[in-house]
Amino acid sequence: MNIGKHIFGVGAMTGISRIFGFVRDMLIARYLGAGRLSDIFLAAFKLPNLFRDLLGEGTLSTVFIPMYTHLKKDDAFAKNVFSWLMLVLLGITLVFEICMPLVIWMLAPGFSEDPGKLQMTITVSRIMFGYVIFVCASAFLSAVLNAFSRFLLAAFMPVMLNIMLIVAMLLAAPYSPTTTLYVMAFTVVLSGIVQCAILWMRVRRRHFGLHLVRPRLTPGIKQLFRRLGISIVGNGFYQISIIVGTLVASFQNGAVSWLYYTDRLVQLPFAIIGLAVGTVLMSSISNALANNNLRSVHIQQNSSMRRSMMLILPCMVGLFVLAEPIIRFLFQYGAWTPESTHAVATAIRIQVFVLPAMTLSQIYSKTLYAAQDVITPVRTSMISLGTASVIYLGLFPWLGYLAIPVGVVISGYLKNYLLGRACRRRDLTRVNGRTLWAIGGFSILASGLGVLLWFMPIPGLVAMTLGILGYGVLYLPTAWMIDRKIGR
Repeated sequence: MNIGKHIFGVGAMTGISRIFGFVRDMLIARYLGAGRLSDIFLAAFKLPNLFRDLLGEGTLSTVFIPMYTHLKKDDAFAKNVFSWLMLVLLGITLVFEICMPLVIWMLAPGFSEDPGKLQMTITVSRIMFGYVIFVCASAFLSAVLNAFSRFLLAAFMPVMLNIMLIVAMLLAAPYSPTTTLYVMAFTVVLSGIVQCAILWMRVRRRHFGLHLVRPRLTPGIKQLFRRLGISIVGNGFYQISIIVGTLVASFQNGAVSWLYYTDRLVQLPFAIIGLAVGTVLMSSISNALANNNLRSVHIQQNSSMRRSMMLILPCMVGLFVLAEPIIRFLFQYGAWTPESTHAVATAIRIQVFVLPAMTLSQIYSKTLYAAQDVITPVRTSMISLGTASVIYLGLFPWLGYLAIPVGVVISGYLKNYLLGRACRRRDLTRVNGRTLWAIGGFSILASGLGVLLWFMPIPGLVAMTLGILGYGVLYLPTAWMIDRKIGR
């Protein structure tokens, strides 16, 4: 399998999705602002996203793909897993629809100070929770396609959500912001149906024969449930850290929205680069380990580390230097205020430093999952959550919402260290000297050009665009030469 080709393809599709995502966020900022209504939408939207990560692409795929590959892509196993997934999701949806008031009170207790805000969040959350069934089904269908090294369509699916939300907001623009909020909630559910239908047709067209059957508790399913339970606990700790951050931030008006936009900007390069590397490595390393080819695993890892760091480091520097103008030119329209721009930019300049750790953690964690080790990521997630929560709660009285990005950075590097140590102890990774020298060269180059960019006047969008293009023109050819001369 051509890893570079697939990483580029997945990264490109993710980039397209994020571009539409930023258009979506610009419209949210314009029509809902960064206050009451946007807090409601973003808090409600966290619930289906949480379950998508827990039972979809974030956990099930990392357990399912190695087992599916080891079983030579057994069709009966895939059908059985899919049927169990739908049964579990139906039960979860019914429980959460009934218990939604308690769930929202636990998720955003600060909203209880405004009864109208709390009640509207409950209603919007009940509407959007229907998205859970369809987005988790889509994540499973994507995992099946990824196991057959078909990545592009699955990577393109998030674009559907963004496009449909953009259209929905534009159509609802003549009406009140409250009406726009409800239209967006129903659109989220509709987008899940569309994504699931497209992926289902693609799977059937490829003759994988995937459809619902009567769930059977086979030995393979029991093993998957055990590993899935452990993995859910581990991934759950990460999700809990997000919830804790939201919980703490809900006590500062506008902070939920500020942190959402901070995360969106920081996650953009990570999604295009880090997640793309992890998605492709999951399948390729699973195949290499199934053939007991550790040398291939090490080669793939070193190559992925060099390429990902070559791209993520200039993104980190660029976001730090240009945080304020980026937010101002993208979002400071309509209901968005200069105070919100400064608040988001300050958070970005802290949280952006976690990018290298997040990217390398993807390589280490996917290697462990490919080796069917789900316990180590759980332990690291527990430690990371504990560290992040202590920082959130301990620093919030002094730093306010900025305690959350500080906690993200510190816990992110701790998690990366623990995952890397676990891989090294099992000889699942060997970072060679050439890779370290290359990463050092990228760091010096990105930082040096960042200093030049810092002193460049940026009076408008055109100047910022030229600055970014100039940075890329100077950085990329030089970094490519560093990788060619040192990393090979």
